Amino acid sequence: MDIREAQKIAWENKLNKGFNTTDVALEFGLLTAEIGEAFTAWRKGLPDFGEELADVVLYTAALAEMNGIDLAAEVENKISKNSARTYERNTNGALVRVSGD
Repeated sequence: MDIREAQKIAWENKLNKGFNTTDVALEFGLLTAEIGEAFTAWRKGLPDFGEELADVVLYTAALAEMNGIDLAAEVENKISKNSARTYERNTNGALVRVSGD
């Protein structure tokens, strides 16, 4: 399954089940909760860590759909942009972008 298909299916599930499809702020709050659940699953070594990461992707896909964003295209663009960037460590050891937009 690709990102575009996952976005469509996630949205259809929200519509079919009567989940939130209009309140962007609420969706960000729910996404934040899912990120917390994923972190807890990872930290505790729980077997549902992968499922929690999937929830993060699905909430992100729903946010994209709510806002008319083609998430697959945005991910492709971002990967391309990131690959063109170069970084160097500063005197504190932090990576700092030195080229690319």
